Amino acid sequence: MSGQEYEVDMVNRDPNNLNDHVRVLFEEVLGEPDGAHSINCVWNCAYKCFSGCKGCCYKFLTTICGIPLAICWGCEFAWITFWHVWYVTPCMRAYMINCGCLQKFYGTCLQCFCQPLFEAFGYCFSNIRVTNYSG
Repeated sequence: MSGQEYEVDMVNRDPNNLNDHVRVLFEEVLGEPDGAHSINCVWNCAYKCFSGCKGCCYKFLTTICGIPLAICWGCEFAWITFWHVWYVTPCMRAYMINCGCLQKFYGTCLQCFCQPLFEAFGYCFSNIRVTNYSG
């Protein structure tokens, strides 16, 4: 961490909005259109059951699985970082160096062989005149 301590934001736990697509608030999952309303006590009870069950299940799952999954994802991203730093980036750099060499070779071949040939054809066909006759 380059000598700095990183402090976890305990209020805003998704500052980059990574999981905006996972909206699980009651109002974003269930909704009764006009003309199809249940009685108020049912709607209120459904809200409390949904919110309570969702909260309890989520806390239970994160308690059981959160730390092991965090370890797995930490290892995964460590592996990805290691792979890119020590293999992918050097391979890409070597590829770009070789492509630069091939680009110079190809350009030289074009200048030495094709350019004089095309210039000669250009001189041969430079005196052609097209005249339109209306009949």
